[in-house]
Amino acid sequence: MLSFTAKVKNEITELKLSEPAKVALISGFFRNNYQILKDSITISSENPVIISYLKELLDSYEEITYKEMLIDNNNFSKNKLMALIIINGTDFIKETFCLDDDTVPDYLVGLDDEIRGYLRGVFLSSGSVNDPKTSRYHLELLINSPSEAVFIQKLLNNYNLNVKLLNRDKGFMLYIKEADKISDFLKIIGTTKAVLYYEEIRVYRDKKNRTNRLNNCEQANTDRVVKTAFEQLEYIKVLEDNLAVQLLDEKTKEALEYRKKYQEASLKELSEIISLETGKKITKSGLNHRFRKIKELALKFLN
Repeated sequence: MLSFTAKVKNEITELKLSEPAKVALISGFFRNNYQILKDSITISSENPVIISYLKELLDSYEEITYKEMLIDNNNFSKNKLMALIIINGTDFIKETFCLDDDTVPDYLVGLDDEIRGYLRGVFLSSGSVNDPKTSRYHLELLINSPSEAVFIQKLLNNYNLNVKLLNRDKGFMLYIKEADKISDFLKIIGTTKAVLYYEEIRVYRDKKNRTNRLNNCEQANTDRVVKTAFEQLEYIKVLEDNLAVQLLDEKTKEALEYRKKYQEASLKELSEIISLETGKKITKSGLNHRFRKIKELALKFLN
């Protein structure tokens, strides 16, 4: 079963791009993936769809010839990497896709269409995003070069994505943890199907979380009502055990009797019941004042 990351990457390979956006995409991929061995350039991926896509793009350049092979994966994975080894056209690739430059020149990523293309290439090369069904939202790009990491962070933050940069043992990690910003990134790179899936799950999760919070709040309120009523009944028992109920004024005695009769009612509910049954309006605050009198008197017998 394909991971969400693989689905996003596969969708990128299905997009129709302008020629400048394709050049930018190839540059974004190569600059964050390539290795130079003698006179050849190697790019690789675990995803065969990505390799097929890159072959299709590179085949449009007569200057480039390559061979395919499987190579070992250095990320402690049993899966082999599919690699394209550029045999001819290495100088053309270095110049056309700016492999030797610290940052990408403006003529390659000067337009919004080109920037989005470049970001697609970067994500194909080194990006991953958690399925929104998981417990946490997380998107990351693993970048080798510090100047490249800062450059990509700047591109992304021009879209207000609030991308953070973290220095790791091997390279740098750009990451986003805000669900709405991750969704925005998927929109930027044009993966419409991924966006629709992501938003559907995100809205469901947010609704579920709100429901849980409301339920927890309601339960907490219920617990407080029960605790308050139990304490009031305990103080009433102290007064009854000490034959001290007659020390209370008539209004407070009335509150005492109604609490015994409606033991699980909240103060608000109890005030409404008393007001309705006696025809004498009493507020929640007024009722609470009467129960404070009961408590103060009961504490005298407990101390």
